[in-house]
Amino acid sequence: MNFDLTPEQQAVRSMAREWALAEVAPVIHHFDETHEFPHEIVRSLGKTGLLGALVPEEYGGAGLDYVSYALAVEELNRVDASVGITMWAHNSLCTNHIVLFGSSAQKESYLPRLARGEALGAWGLTEPGSGSDAAAMKSRAVREGDRFVLNGSKAFITNAGVAEVAVVMALTDPARGNKGVSAFILDRGMPGFAVGRPYRKLGLHASNTAELVFDNVSVEAGRLLGELGMGFVNTMQVLEGGRIAMAAMAVGIAQAALDEALAYMKQRSAFGKTLAEFNGLQGMIADMGTDVEAARLLTLRAAALKDAGKPARTAASMAKVFASEVAMKAATKALQIHGGAGYITEFPIERIFRDAKLTEIGEGTSEIQRMVIARDILGLR
Repeated sequence: MNFDLTPEQQAVRSMAREWALAEVAPVIHHFDETHEFPHEIVRSLGKTGLLGALVPEEYGGAGLDYVSYALAVEELNRVDASVGITMWAHNSLCTNHIVLFGSSAQKESYLPRLARGEALGAWGLTEPGSGSDAAAMKSRAVREGDRFVLNGSKAFITNAGVAEVAVVMALTDPARGNKGVSAFILDRGMPGFAVGRPYRKLGLHASNTAELVFDNVSVEAGRLLGELGMGFVNTMQVLEGGRIAMAAMAVGIAQAALDEALAYMKQRSAFGKTLAEFNGLQGMIADMGTDVEAARLLTLRAAALKDAGKPARTAASMAKVFASEVAMKAATKALQIHGGAGYITEFPIERIFRDAKLTEIGEGTSEIQRMVIARDILGLR
């Protein structure tokens, strides 16, 4: 068992870290406070190649392996989770769905633009009345000749208001439940396709999250992504990679919390010594460091399994549930170490604390991950 990163993986990690420290760290506090999407930062990110992380080189992408991708996601989220989630939702969900299941024509049309960052991608599965129970979706795509007419809506969609391209799921055969779901590629500006107002969120203030609304959207058959009725099956494969990325996001947030706690402990003094010299706080740091490293190893294990072409569904769920809860615990402990200073916005830990919670909810809640894991251990379908 080899735990060493390859030179290429180390290079991707370093590049992501250096870019985030140079381009994001100095300015992200402003965007968080104003709830403003950082368009210039994302344009700069496009120049790094990381918006085409999972796109094959033949379509202008970086063609990274999943270990490299997870490392890049971790480093971006270590600096700021709003930029981090913008990047990985674009990559893991919208773009990767097209990579995995798109036709040659669809790949040639969409992937080069998405890989260069000329277009951002959004991905729509969740609805106002269906989250983890995706089969309860209400969106319908009714076939009329050589087209489909799409009606319905999607909720809590990352990048919804800034994306040029959206992959969305809808029922094409309601009587078949999960087996009647199909995926479609939509472009911004199509008649009847609209975006709701951005949500005001607890955290991730600089990421864009909104509803997608479909009002008699006429969709030509060539926009069907994958086979008719295979949208939900394909979605489960897309989410496997998405959960690895969410786990990497959580590791990055947890590491950021640890970084802030360490810095504060070394410069803050009480009773004649620095906080770093108090045994009780040293114990908290030891637990945080151990948890973060365990979460990182679980995440990289899931990524390595995916790179090897081995089943990674359960490993991804294990990584996601553990890393997300580590992120929340690490942020809570780091804020406690800061005391009153951690409760005001001048210190980054307040933002990190707010951002961490989403990792326990997005890409399937912790409860859903435990259900997936338990079913695998029990040998249930």
